[in-house]
Amino acid sequence: MDAEHSALEREKLPPIYTSSTPAGLGRGSKQAFPSLGTFISSLSQRRRELPPICSDVRQKQRLSIDTLPPEEDMERAVLSGDWKEVREFYLTTFDSFIEINAAFKREANGTFNTIDDSGVNAKFVNTVYDALLNTPQDIQKSVLKGIINSLLREWKGPRTKDDLRAYFILVQNPQYSSTSTYVIYAHLLRQIAALSEADHHFLVHWLKKLSARRFKQLRTSPLAKCSWWVPSATKVLSLFNAANSVSSPPIMPFTDFYNITLEHIDFMEEYRTWQSYGNSSRFSFCQFPFILSAVVKKAIIQKDSEQQMISQARQSLVSKVSRRQRVDMNLLFLNIKVRRAQLLSDSLEELTRKRCDLKKKLRVTLRYVHLHEGLRCHWFSSWKCDNYSEFQLVGTLMGLAVYNSIALDIHFPLYVYRKLLTPPTAPCDPNASVGMATATLEDLQQVMPELAHGLGELLTYEGNVEEDFYLTFQVFQEEMGVAKAYNLKPGGDKIPVTKHNRKEYVQLYVDFLLNKSMSKQFAAFYHGFHSVCASDALMLLRPEEVEMLVCGSPELDMSALQKAAQYEGYNKTDSTVRSVSL
Repeated sequence: MDAEHSALEREKLPPIYTSSTPAGLGRGSKQAFPSLGTFISSLSQRRRELPPICSDVRQKQRLSIDTLPPEEDMERAVLSGDWKEVREFYLTTFDSFIEINAAFKREANGTFNTIDDSGVNAKFVNTVYDALLNTPQDIQKSVLKGIINSLLREWKGPRTKDDLRAYFILVQNPQYSSTSTYVIYAHLLRQIAALSEADHHFLVHWLKKLSARRFKQLRTSPLAKCSWWVPSATKVLSLFNAANSVSSPPIMPFTDFYNITLEHIDFMEEYRTWQSYGNSSRFSFCQFPFILSAVVKKAIIQKDSEQQMISQARQSLVSKVSRRQRVDMNLLFLNIKVRRAQLLSDSLEELTRKRCDLKKKLRVTLRYVHLHEGLRCHWFSSWKCDNYSEFQLVGTLMGLAVYNSIALDIHFPLYVYRKLLTPPTAPCDPNASVGMATATLEDLQQVMPELAHGLGELLTYEGNVEEDFYLTFQVFQEEMGVAKAYNLKPGGDKIPVTKHNRKEYVQLYVDFLLNKSMSKQFAAFYHGFHSVCASDALMLLRPEEVEMLVCGSPELDMSALQKAAQYEGYNKTDSTVRSVSL
């Protein structure tokens, strides 16, 4: 079944060449091939007549090259002008996947079929590619010709781990930054994009092992130059994004994946396409939200909110008119009336009474939360109570602020926003578990730094954990001045914490503090927020981006503000203006 699916996917791909002058090759480069289509046809015919290459033979061919570091070969070639050995190496190394593996695999007969080890000699790959950029043009061309031949030879048939290794090595080639190589790069990317999900899983874990320098060099081409291979390029880029996400710490900021070019496309049309077709074969950039900047996502949220507001107002007007009732313009707004002395109780009553109007435009906002003085951030009390309506109020107000594009001076740890997106859309079952995001010691550090530090020391303690700490899988929390005991697992009060189970203890304790101990409080907060922000657009957001929607940008670009400022009664050289801008 998988083979048939792969075959169907390949049939959807563009042909290996479309004309004698393919798009993207030959533009802006005097060294481009004069007729790639003719070249490919003749080359593929020639390669079909050649016998397969044995890896053992290829290993013997490499012996003369391996005796000296490639840097010394390069220096000698530059000084003497004799590039014969270097040319021979590059000419034969990239001619097939077998040769690529023979050249760069650490052990010729090793299997290396795990996600943890690609089996590639990374240092040698870096050396070969760095040296390649300093070779004459004819050598660089020979490498590109070899890559074309490899892709022609290998793009059909079942995949092996050696094939994956070859793709992993080829995608690191620095030559793809030139416009003359875009069409070659396109066919490489489309073959990688057509691999199975299991193969992609391997590539993600191999990619995360790359050095930061090499990882950042692997960029896709500008969209204006991509045309038909945009879907393949974006899908392969998603593998790099996944590799970056599973790395700790990330290799590069997630914002480096933003493509600002997409700020100028019809992103609402992309959003509607994504909503209509979901995960079907029809491509939409919304399927790959990591590539959309926060500007685009915020605009989608706002436009989607406006459309919901208009729809809600229209329904109210139609309902009034159909009953021959007088239309009041206040009908178009969510009007909240509160007394200054009874701010909280009035807000609760108004929002509960006007739940059907929550998606109309807001005229009043409020805030209510518990502040951690030391951290200047807000967190949820774990005290049990009978009424969690206040938590729902905070969530509703925060949702209203996002819905109405109002920034709030309210600061939660980033983990709260991750919980808000777990799941990103509220489940139909009101009793379903929500907000139970995976918690780590780093997350606890944002809320309870002293406790997180102590648990970190427990994990690295080299003495006798059981006798020195005398802990069990039971923890205590103070509620209304009374200490209450909670077992982290069944029978936890009788299970001592030892060197062998301390990691489990820390994981369960962190999960208890950040999830289980305040699950009802956060569920009320979650449903309050999602009762207003019930938009599919939330599925596009990262926790950091939700925080930006709630609080606004943490950094102000003062130079941009100065350029856009219009002075009334002052000019930019006045002392008053200058003192404000300093």
